[in-house]
Amino acid sequence: MTTVAVTGASGFCGSHVAVAAAALGVDVLCVGRRPGPVGRHVPWDATVGVPDLGGADLVVHCAAAVGDPVPGSPGEAVMRAVNVDGTARLLEAAAGRPVVWVSSASVYAPVPGRSRITEEHPVRGQLNAYGRTKAAGEALALAAGAVVLRPRAVYGPGDPHLVPRLLSRVRRGLLLVPGRDVTLSLTAVENLADACLEAAGWAPGAYNIADPVPYRRDEALRTVLRAHGIRARIGHVPRALAHTAAGAAEALHRHRHRHRLGPYAEPPLTRYAVDQLAHSVVLDVGKARAAGWTARRTLTDYLQAAPCSPERPR
Repeated sequence: MTTVAVTGASGFCGSHVAVAAAALGVDVLCVGRRPGPVGRHVPWDATVGVPDLGGADLVVHCAAAVGDPVPGSPGEAVMRAVNVDGTARLLEAAAGRPVVWVSSASVYAPVPGRSRITEEHPVRGQLNAYGRTKAAGEALALAAGAVVLRPRAVYGPGDPHLVPRLLSRVRRGLLLVPGRDVTLSLTAVENLADACLEAAGWAPGAYNIADPVPYRRDEALRTVLRAHGIRARIGHVPRALAHTAAGAAEALHRHRHRHRLGPYAEPPLTRYAVDQLAHSVVLDVGKARAAGWTARRTLTDYLQAAPCSPERPR
């Protein structure tokens, strides 16, 4: 591999993949609306047109529309345009080149018994537009012979989604979470970037990607809060109550968003968010390990590197 095309290279995951590739001495094509952190910019809007991937030996598709909009909203339409239709255009442009397609564990069916999810877990019944459109997009990629990576809750430097959303939920020194403590898989963005570049030689198919070991939810939350210099207690809301409140928030938002809110605004609480925090969700990464991949980063590394962390050397 001498040249890799990374879509969405100006975004969170894509930028880490582009930097990791450049560090290996690989030429990088940053494909997207904005230039990436390294390499040459190839302009492309995922909602229209076919990108020019000329010269690329490998395509890593990180471009995605992310969020949790209510069904039927403009935000959901944008997600389909990017995550599904954009995938079709990307695969057309790849023209037989190897493709690594970054999906999400959100595609997995939200059923009981997710304490050890393998790649054979059902892909259906997703709780939001993001999960549904990622499932539809990865189906296209799998049919085209791509390697599909399914990380869960990607975190790390530059994260614009997961951690900021968490920190915004702290009120008066209290962070409320649904249900009792559970065990969860998380994925450091550095681990995902490594997998994206190593997966070029893997057999086509889906692979779970996560940190070496799962975390207890409440301790993981405390670690993230500590890394950002926030002192807060963790309180527990009964799971059923949280689920009911999320349903009410979605219904209210659906009723009001056309009149008072921006077309892409999201409810403050959703059933998807409750599900992701209230149930144990652990990914089995044995398939990726068997292919030669090793996760090297954990939340401890995140804590030590964070600018507000008390564990960081001064």
